[in-house]
Amino acid sequence: MLIIRHGQTTWNVEHRLPGQLPGVALNENGRKQAARLAEALTALPISSLISSPLERARDTAEFIARGHNLTIQLEPDLVDTDIGSWAGQIIDELSKKDPAWRAYVKDPTVAPEGVETFPQVQQRVLIAVERWLAREESGAYPAFVAHADVVKLLIAHYMGIEAKRAGALTIDNASVSLIELEQEKRPRVLAIGWSPHPGWLKPPALTMAQPTEQQQEQHAGEQKT
Repeated sequence: MLIIRHGQTTWNVEHRLPGQLPGVALNENGRKQAARLAEALTALPISSLISSPLERARDTAEFIARGHNLTIQLEPDLVDTDIGSWAGQIIDELSKKDPAWRAYVKDPTVAPEGVETFPQVQQRVLIAVERWLAREESGAYPAFVAHADVVKLLIAHYMGIEAKRAGALTIDNASVSLIELEQEKRPRVLAIGWSPHPGWLKPPALTMAQPTEQQQEQHAGEQKT
């Protein structure tokens, strides 16, 4: 299965915590990231597309859906961590003035009232993912589009890492992680947070072909931006 983090938002740039607040959409760069990711993923036979209903994830999923002619299935339990009153605040400011936030970052298995712990997030996300994996219509290559904490906690589970340590993982915007699941075998984490580049995951016959003059000019322009 594929686990995808949404593209960049203005709040990511500002280091502002979105939590489960609505209305946090992709910025221009985030849309470009999502489009590049969608192009790269056309090389894989994605069989179903399940997304958090929050705008930034849903909008990222829409780019992928176009390339695979898929309908996006919204799953409320894939939403980001509920961080209560911290939502909308800037991380650096919280780190300076709020000891409760510093304690939560140090140990996310303990949280103030109204804030989800990492084990709580992991439990609800795993229940949702396993529910979708059990559905025949999900197929052999389901893709889940969600948020950094969700991706980290899923990877931690399949790697056998305790939820407390999941925050140490780095999951970039519009990156994909790949996990191989087979009956009676241990899960294999094949990739963590891969960010696509032009030509990534293209079949060998295409990547080895001599680029046209137009393609060379286009690539040169991409290197400057």
